[in-house]
Amino acid sequence: MKMVLRRILIVFGTVLVSGSLALAQMRGAEQPSPASNNPELNPDQQQRQQNAAFGTMQDKDFVHSALQGGMAEVQLGQLATQKGASDDVKQFGQKMVDDHTRLDGEMQQVAQQIGVSAPRGLSKKDKALVAKLQSLSGTEFDDAYIEAMVKDHKNDLMDFRQEVANSQNPTVKQAAQQGQQMIDEHLQLIDQIAKAHNLKD
Repeated sequence: MKMVLRRILIVFGTVLVSGSLALAQMRGAEQPSPASNNPELNPDQQQRQQNAAFGTMQDKDFVHSALQGGMAEVQLGQLATQKGASDDVKQFGQKMVDDHTRLDGEMQQVAQQIGVSAPRGLSKKDKALVAKLQSLSGTEFDDAYIEAMVKDHKNDLMDFRQEVANSQNPTVKQAAQQGQQMIDEHLQLIDQIAKAHNLKD
């Protein structure tokens, strides 16, 4: 009796194991394993993926900074058209308003694509510069504005060049390239104005 019972249990256990294996095979056929969807990356691909993730953070910081800086250039340009004592300063100020308004519009579209919120206002540094220029007039205003524009555009040009070199996002890179060309043009122009006003670079 015991031998019969033992054989029954062995047969029953074999059936259970076979059924479990068959069920597992059926489920495996219905749902591909994650490995088939995400093949293991080689070291080069992993490095590119890590670089892309870092680039995304860098891109967001760059776009936010570019928007904030552009906002300042527009406000400062408006101030130059109102308070500038010389025609070249007034004309340069108007160019800042026009060019940076256009660039900011393009950069805002990029910001929406990569999830960057528009800056709420000027940076502390730019607020201080606006306040300083508002307190000046005549040639004092012109000289201070020119010197600020030379310094700002040199710094901005470095930032845009760095983004063009490092960004792995084609949309951000293209916007940075356009901005770089524009800022380079502005820097050449304000350098000429500085020389005309006998100001050192």
